[in-house]
Amino acid sequence: MLSVGLVGVTGHLVEVEADLSAGLPAVVMSGLPDTALNEARDRVRAAVVNSGERWPNRRITVNLLPATLPKHGSAFDMGIAAALLGAAGELPLAALDGVVILGELGLDGSVRPVRGVLPMVVAALRAGIHRAVVPLANAAEAAVVPGITVKAVETLHRLVAYVRSGGALLDPPSDHPPPEPLMLDLADVAGQALGRRAIEVAAAGGHHVAMFGPPGAGKTMLAERLPSLLPPLDDEAALEVSALHSVAGLLPEGGRLVRRPPFQAPHHSATLAALVGGGSGLARPGAVSLAHRGVLFLDEAPEFATRALEALRQPLESGRVLLSRTGGTTEYPARVQLVVAANPCPCAKPQGDAHCECTPLARRRYLGRLSGPLLDRIDVQIELMPVTAADLFVTTSGGEPSADVAERVAKARAAAFARWSAERWRVNAEVPGPRLRQPPWRLPLRDTQPLRRRLDSGSLSARGFDRVLRLSWSIADLDGRDRPTVDDVEEALALRTGGGRRFDG
Repeated sequence: MLSVGLVGVTGHLVEVEADLSAGLPAVVMSGLPDTALNEARDRVRAAVVNSGERWPNRRITVNLLPATLPKHGSAFDMGIAAALLGAAGELPLAALDGVVILGELGLDGSVRPVRGVLPMVVAALRAGIHRAVVPLANAAEAAVVPGITVKAVETLHRLVAYVRSGGALLDPPSDHPPPEPLMLDLADVAGQALGRRAIEVAAAGGHHVAMFGPPGAGKTMLAERLPSLLPPLDDEAALEVSALHSVAGLLPEGGRLVRRPPFQAPHHSATLAALVGGGSGLARPGAVSLAHRGVLFLDEAPEFATRALEALRQPLESGRVLLSRTGGTTEYPARVQLVVAANPCPCAKPQGDAHCECTPLARRRYLGRLSGPLLDRIDVQIELMPVTAADLFVTTSGGEPSADVAERVAKARAAAFARWSAERWRVNAEVPGPRLRQPPWRLPLRDTQPLRRRLDSGSLSARGFDRVLRLSWSIADLDGRDRPTVDDVEEALALRTGGGRRFDG
């Protein structure tokens, strides 16, 4: 029988073999199974007997090929049962030739859903398999993959009846997707013209953002509305994101592809494993991978554990997470927009003689939890001022709605994609710095003079130099220019060095 094993979100075709021989009745599993797979012997036996089939009282050897690939989970149960019944002469397995079989068995013979069916079916298709049998609860999820015929079963008895006498398998349920949830609107944000501009530029170029300011200034509101400015995911990105959510068991109801950029906002008590991924055996994706092609928001960022924050440095550069465990190495994509929000000091009271009592040293230590190397990877760093009464009451009309800003962002992203698509870069933030410093994309010396002066004085790193260049291209795309001007470079520099660390007393 054919099945699929997952390593991260990468699927590998697995052949399930069963052999019956003389000897004491026993079931031996081989092929690097994990604990859940080793326990399949008991699940499969009970499911076979309770489905009305005869259990062969012989020595049974089940092997999973390739034997060098670690096997995880319970998705092999149904394939093991079919191979075992075929080896016993109970089933003619010709009807299942070239068919991938996935599903966990309950003791009563029911077929239970499993995680990761979407990337499993994709892997089967890439291996040249065009038919799959999956649990009924996973059928809608598997059916979104074009080019493969998906059938479903809810019991082992239905699969046996299909093989033995041509009984009917189930079709995936009709797709009646629930309505999309309402997105938060940027028009709800009072004032904060600088913050709105920064979020718009970040959305246009896929840039990371750090916002510093007192409580109530609108940092969280701006971060939560960033997804409403991003365009829907294309087919390739939607499949990547949906595969990750399938592995984590977080796909939307009905198994639909994830079309909206995901938004992850872990609590500041999140552990290192929760943030970047981990766990015993097969490492699970963390928040940074679940936010792939979307937004990862760290509110009250200085309250996060230092080890967890520092672990984000490599994913922000490479766009992937590589997790090494004793059971093997797992890689997950992690191309995210990081948004960081922080108060000016631990007490977060208004600063002044009668309010904030934090010393300058306490303030520096508090914001110092966001290390220099981490902040150096964040393109936009701005300081938000408190909202005034005029912002709340005097303004007669609300701010610009998300729909209008999203239209400009979509045009800017289309311009960037047209410019970089030949090299498979989607947004300006993904373009390597050396590419922007070489013809034909190198800017004239007069336009980069403010940057070169900062670089020579040591107030801007080489990484920061490249990130300001990327920001300037995003600003130019928003304003409809084919190349940045010196004004774009200066605005990008202001967004990069806009007072993010001025809370030092």
